[in-house]
Amino acid sequence: MLKLLKFLKPFSLPILMVLVLIFLQALSELYLPTLMSDIVDIGIVNGDTTYIIRVGGFMLLVTAMGTVCSIGASFLTAKVAMGFGRNLRTKVFSHAENFSLQEFDKIGTASLIVRTTNDIAQVQHVLTIMLRMMISAPLMCIGGIIMAVSKDPKLSLILVGIIPVLALTIFTITSKGMPLFKAIQVKLDRLNLVLREGLTGIRVIRSFNRMDFEQDRFQKANYDLTGTTIKVNKIMAAMMPMMMLLLNFSTIAIIWFGSIRIDQGNLQVGDLMAFIQYAMQILFSLMMLSMMFVMIPRASVSATRINEVLDMEHQIKEPEHVVQGNSQRGFIEFEKVSFSYPGAEMPALSNISFCARPGEVTAIIGGTGSGKSTLISLIPRFFDVDGGSIQVDGVDVRQMPQETLRAQIGFVPQRTVLFTGTIAENIRYGKEDASAEEVRQAANIAQASEFILGLKDGFDSLIAQGGSNLSGGQKQRLSIARALVRRPKIYIFDDSFSALDFKTEAKLRSDLKQVTTNTTMLVVAQRVSSIMDADQIIVLDEGQIAGIGKHRELMQNCQVYQEIVASQLSEEEVA
Repeated sequence: MLKLLKFLKPFSLPILMVLVLIFLQALSELYLPTLMSDIVDIGIVNGDTTYIIRVGGFMLLVTAMGTVCSIGASFLTAKVAMGFGRNLRTKVFSHAENFSLQEFDKIGTASLIVRTTNDIAQVQHVLTIMLRMMISAPLMCIGGIIMAVSKDPKLSLILVGIIPVLALTIFTITSKGMPLFKAIQVKLDRLNLVLREGLTGIRVIRSFNRMDFEQDRFQKANYDLTGTTIKVNKIMAAMMPMMMLLLNFSTIAIIWFGSIRIDQGNLQVGDLMAFIQYAMQILFSLMMLSMMFVMIPRASVSATRINEVLDMEHQIKEPEHVVQGNSQRGFIEFEKVSFSYPGAEMPALSNISFCARPGEVTAIIGGTGSGKSTLISLIPRFFDVDGGSIQVDGVDVRQMPQETLRAQIGFVPQRTVLFTGTIAENIRYGKEDASAEEVRQAANIAQASEFILGLKDGFDSLIAQGGSNLSGGQKQRLSIARALVRRPKIYIFDDSFSALDFKTEAKLRSDLKQVTTNTTMLVVAQRVSSIMDADQIIVLDEGQIAGIGKHRELMQNCQVYQEIVASQLSEEEVA
């Protein structure tokens, strides 16, 4: 948790002001019992009304000062805690944005969401309590002990006996609750994962009639979390009754032995009242600390989980020395590239070498699991190669800034992802400052204008979360338009025409040729008919290149390609 304190540096001045205000508030609360004892022992005993009014008025002034300080400290504490949470969330989110896909898989999306929201909220809540209690409680405890001893040192021995018992009780209860707090956060991750899968996969769940199975999964995760939470709350609930029991026994002992001291003439009635007040302040400050000890274990677990995210080093790092490319626009070269996923028994790609030139269409085809999507994911550095190199315009992609590299690429993923907002905003995601004309032109080329203009608000029509109010083909065309609007050097289409009918695909490819004459285009496809006219076809088989060439060449010398063609086309179409 101490690692996160560096995020408090911007709030140094407000924290200093909180400390001053809490110190003044503590002084006012410590001074009030002394004033009260003076009123009882001097004013009431002597019947001095003037003295009572004067000291009583001063007590009101001290109380007002303490109230103002308390309000000011609460306001500044809330401001600091909220600002701390905001900055920490920003840091975690920005750090996670630079994770490679492997790092995302390592932590898990569901866990990242919990860590960015619930875990930071836990730390933020404890920070609020700490700024108030962790400062005021020790002040009140130490100040109360000093003032109590000044009133009657012998009577203070009661506190010497009760404080160790109180501390031991707090330690025993907290040590039992600490492991359970860690378990709660892990089970919260699990619940979030099950809930997320259940909501995002609702169509599959319903189509296979697995509602009861998913309900059972959710119930198990829900009851597991509930049971652990109830268990830890039962343990922590024992703390408050124990505290109150010790507090009340302390009060009885103080009054018992204090009355004996008064009877012997060693203590005034007012001093006994003041001593009881100081004893209450000491014990209440220890209770406040005990509340902190209840919250700190869970916050400590949350802080550890947040630090796990912040301490995770990015596998894909920016180059120390940036190398400038040559004048070629989008020339891509794979040189003996190999790549394996973590923990995999076999490499996903082995010894991949080829060139993709500007003005040409390079198609990639192969069976399921042959490594097509993996290959193109290496170009924008979603992963880094294990061996060999990938060069863009003569420069290894690992020696280029990621922003510069990805600015040259228009990427259309296999799984279409749209964002909540208007159609125009989603297309402009590819180029933030794109004009209305550029947006329309990109939509025209992507064959999306017809259905867009058929909507009530046209380009201003809203897209629901994940594009749920659009068909698969509509979402795919918008995804293509998003890539086209940025006019990059390199276009990468990862099986991006699968949801389109043949007529729409043919028209789209025809229009694409007009705007991609000087750019490099890589197309991953499942349908042979989509890539027969490509300038270069790369056939992958089990992560290796089985053949490279044009359609006619591969039909003569590549058995894997022949099998793919034979499975899809008739003899007349092949001829």
